[in-house]
Amino acid sequence: MPEERSNAGTITRGNLTYFPVVPGRLEFASRLRRYLLEHRPSVITVELPPDLEREYRQALARMPKMSAILIPPEDEQDDSAVYIPVEPTDPFVEALRTAEELNAEIVFLEPPAREKPHVPDLYPDPHSIELIGMERYVEAYRVYPQPRSEEVAAHAAAMAWKLQGADPLASVCAVLSLNMLDPVLDAMEVPQEEPAAPKTKLFHTAELINLHPDCLAEVTTEAPFYQQRYEEQRSGGRASGIDRSRWQLDLLREAEKEYSINTGEKIQSWQRIAMAKFTRNLALLDSHLAANVYDLALAARSIVDDNYAYEVWQMANRFSVQQTEDPPLETLNLSGDAVWLRTRKLRIRRRLPRMKQMLKPRGLKPRKKEQYEGQWARETDGNSICSYPPEDLVIENYGRFLKRYAKSVVSEEKSHVEPFTTSMLDGIDFRETIRNWHKQKLFVRELGKFSGEVGALVIIFDEDRESRYGYLTTWLGEHQNESDMAFYSTFPFDHVVGPGIGRAEYGGLLMTLPPRRMYDVWRDPDYDVAESKSERLLMAALDYSTERHVLYIAAKPPRSIFRQLAARMNRKIIYIPLGQLSPAKVKKIRVVHVLDSYARRGEAKEYIW
Repeated sequence: MPEERSNAGTITRGNLTYFPVVPGRLEFASRLRRYLLEHRPSVITVELPPDLEREYRQALARMPKMSAILIPPEDEQDDSAVYIPVEPTDPFVEALRTAEELNAEIVFLEPPAREKPHVPDLYPDPHSIELIGMERYVEAYRVYPQPRSEEVAAHAAAMAWKLQGADPLASVCAVLSLNMLDPVLDAMEVPQEEPAAPKTKLFHTAELINLHPDCLAEVTTEAPFYQQRYEEQRSGGRASGIDRSRWQLDLLREAEKEYSINTGEKIQSWQRIAMAKFTRNLALLDSHLAANVYDLALAARSIVDDNYAYEVWQMANRFSVQQTEDPPLETLNLSGDAVWLRTRKLRIRRRLPRMKQMLKPRGLKPRKKEQYEGQWARETDGNSICSYPPEDLVIENYGRFLKRYAKSVVSEEKSHVEPFTTSMLDGIDFRETIRNWHKQKLFVRELGKFSGEVGALVIIFDEDRESRYGYLTTWLGEHQNESDMAFYSTFPFDHVVGPGIGRAEYGGLLMTLPPRRMYDVWRDPDYDVAESKSERLLMAALDYSTERHVLYIAAKPPRSIFRQLAARMNRKIIYIPLGQLSPAKVKKIRVVHVLDSYARRGEAKEYIW
């Protein structure tokens, strides 16, 4: 989208320009600053209470550190206080900061009242401004005006009275909430009388506090990570260029680095794809275009684990200039419940190594180590290879589980529900019956039938776009219950864990029964048309499977041409996304140990963990 005009979305009436904003959102703060720097009005009015002017000016002097204005309750016995966060990306705060830079006169518009009238504050996602521009955003909002009450009209009239008293020869910029724009415009059409003065000064006990760094993400409208990015752009003289999607991606990448450092784990590409889809769906549920920090943390916990969710939240909360103490202000660690209504909570159980688990029992023999570097590599024969039997049992059992799981998935897909007429079929479907209880009908379910069995199994952990897995091999089952296997992995003897024992990581594998039938898949010219290692394994699976169904598990489904190829061979591919499997189990079966001879099996347990 081309850069829009700085006055896009504004409304000009004589010497007075109205700049509507959505409170707390950085897209509006950025555009407001750009407009003020270009047009440099003499007077800048903001929709804030004048009784809090002293606290706001104190907060401006601390910028970019974040503060909060504490307003104690009227009743001394009431323990519910009001907290107003003062953050850099709030358009009203940005108006005050820029006004001080321009030496412009500042006018606080709101009348002295303790509580503002209730005005609906539901706005279209401000991120849409980056797509359609501010002018169309404001116009779309004004098409459906919000309902007004007498209190709203009186509140707008009081602000209009102040605007009407402004210098008629000075250029004035009125920064108003978008939901108060039309009421104020209507009130400006007629002369207004001065509102009645309050009997008492309502905010005389308000005070400014310092926000603790740990609570920023809970109490601010925008994530502190975004606010720091905005502050860096602002200090660098760049008032525009907000890219929330790019900043969100940077947040996840930075959290991923911390996650790798603290846990030694890596986020896989399929997990990133699943998180992108999950956060998109969460945002759509809230009628947003971009996911918020809560959605990101929830997706991180659901797709990866609690440790990654913790790193995402901590990264979103990062605001480097904030201090744990800032005398003479009191520092408070607030919760979101103290500032906002209807907050959502997310429990993150961080998994850390515990001291009792780290302590070794007395008398426990340590694992064997090399007497000198390279000792085990020199003891590798290299004339033959074989597998480690305990690992064979694990992967064979998991393969049988996956075949049963695939059959249940296909059966579920073939099942259908219908209203009860003459037959109960396979039983009552209680969920559908309750969902349609208003129709006073009973629903029954007919279970799908899975004919045949699942033959070959292909699991693709990584498509290997970067050619990381260079070890290609095929080995045959040693007995009737052990599958023939073809796989690609990292080179095992690059990571030697014992004499003649190498440790590798699967990129993808093929398993098929009965054993001792498979030719070397990687040298078979019949599969040379495959474009990748994963496609070569799938072609071999279709070729060697003795059953009609072939199970294919990967981050994305195979190309459509393989469906046609399977049909010609009287085979059918069952695809299951890798993300449906347990991440912990996937991590466990991805490890493979290669022994350089059968003689190593006797001592392998002393080196393999």
